[in-house]
Amino acid sequence: MRSFAYYAPQSIQEAIAVMQREGADGKILAGGTDLLVQLKERGLHPKYILSLSRIAELKEIRIEDGTVRIGALVRCADACAHPVIRERYPVLVEGASIIGSYQIQNLATIAGNLCNAAPSADSAPPLIVLGASLRIVGPTGERVIPVEDFFVGPGRTVLQPAELVTEIILPPVPPHSGGHYLRHTPRAEMDIAVVGVGSFVVLEGNRIKDVRIALGAVAPTPIRARRAEEVLRGQEPAAELIERAGEIAAEEARPISDQRGSAEFRRHLTRVLTRRTLTRAIERAQAS
Repeated sequence: MRSFAYYAPQSIQEAIAVMQREGADGKILAGGTDLLVQLKERGLHPKYILSLSRIAELKEIRIEDGTVRIGALVRCADACAHPVIRERYPVLVEGASIIGSYQIQNLATIAGNLCNAAPSADSAPPLIVLGASLRIVGPTGERVIPVEDFFVGPGRTVLQPAELVTEIILPPVPPHSGGHYLRHTPRAEMDIAVVGVGSFVVLEGNRIKDVRIALGAVAPTPIRARRAEEVLRGQEPAAELIERAGEIAAEEARPISDQRGSAEFRRHLTRVLTRRTLTRAIERAQAS
């Protein structure tokens, strides 16, 4: 491991100032569960490391008028244990609670999982279907963007030089709504999703008022299955309709073949997991 400069600012503005001064050849340290591996084993050689650990406001979970704001340093385990998040956003808990091992979840942050921009990130589909946004702060001020617009490609996001994600914003959940996230992995734990699917459904009477379906690990970025969503909106949630939505979602997937699974296998998994997550999301919406 080569030497690098280390900075631990105490405020967001101080962190931005360091990034402006030192340039783009640096890495941000939040939980460090991916960064430390990259430094030790994958030949990453940054000029500097910018630790966010001393910025107290990034460690908070705040609730304002029904909106939940998760700071960029909130660990996966702490988010999953929060009573409001567990009650209102079980689909997020289902994704964040399977990121690595229990030890990793006590260090890793949800924001860091997003900023790695892995197509298989388990937090991304749940946040996309929840309609979550990210607050990004940089030299020119701040902006808020939907999570689904955050990813550009594998390992790449819309973050500009000297910008950082400061919080995840979860909107209030509508009445009669529910979500579910599932992934397939060769092993039960400590593995990367071959396919991950998140679904979220809002019911009005006996019909689907709104629905969002997000697919992970089947394209260069997490994606919405918008054609599958359109088949469902305004319809009664019959088993045949849900099966059809799964078939369309599989058609919308753009998977590759690699050592973890063929493109054909990933399309099959997309169909199955879409059907299963929609069915469970509808059950939760009916029970709410």
